[in-house]
Amino acid sequence: MKVRHFPIALGLILIAGCARFDHIGKAPSFTSPSGTREHNAMLSPGLPLRADAQGPTEQASLWSGARQSLLGDRRAVQQGDILTVVIEIDEEAEISNATDRSRSGSESLSLSGLFGLPQRLDERLPEGASAANAVGINSNSSSSGDGSVKRNEKLTLRVAATIVDVLPNGVLSIAGSQELRVNFEMRELLVSGYVRPEDISRQNEITYDKIATARVSYGGRGQISDVQQPRLGQQVLDAVLPF
Repeated sequence: MKVRHFPIALGLILIAGCARFDHIGKAPSFTSPSGTREHNAMLSPGLPLRADAQGPTEQASLWSGARQSLLGDRRAVQQGDILTVVIEIDEEAEISNATDRSRSGSESLSLSGLFGLPQRLDERLPEGASAANAVGINSNSSSSGDGSVKRNEKLTLRVAATIVDVLPNGVLSIAGSQELRVNFEMRELLVSGYVRPEDISRQNEITYDKIATARVSYGGRGQISDVQQPRLGQQVLDAVLPF
């Protein structure tokens, strides 16, 4: 490595380690909610559902169709509204396969009488050596494989999500995040996708199986997660080494 390339390599290493430097000797820091998609959606609630303004009499009526009334629909329908996403995953899959292969071969070449050459050659060979069996080849190969995959996933979570956009066809784009810090380990829950307004229940909830292009991430960061992950150099070597 040239000397002029050393600062660049050092800078890349430092950038890769910045995530771990955040919680050296302290708990992981929470992600700031300012500037997120949810926060920006709440700052710009979008156009109102009704163009006409309600008067004071209609606002005070119990039979008004407004969302603030007793019988109003309080489900999330516009940008900036909040709804609850219910994630209940209980899946199990098991796959197994086995293969077995074997092969053997044997080849031999004898020169017991080829114009008397083996006899003359034996005289020049050391004691005990003979050219009678000039070439002998034996080969034996075998291979076997056994693989199995067994997965059992069970996850029950509830997270509040925000409508970040209303598409022209009326479909709602939602995104939600949740962070929980226990001692020196941060647990993160991220959810996003597209939902139809009619799939939202009267309790302002929607299950994850009704979310199109659903993206659910449940993981963490902290001292325990760092120990469980291979080092950066090991990951690079595993990706580039052909053997």
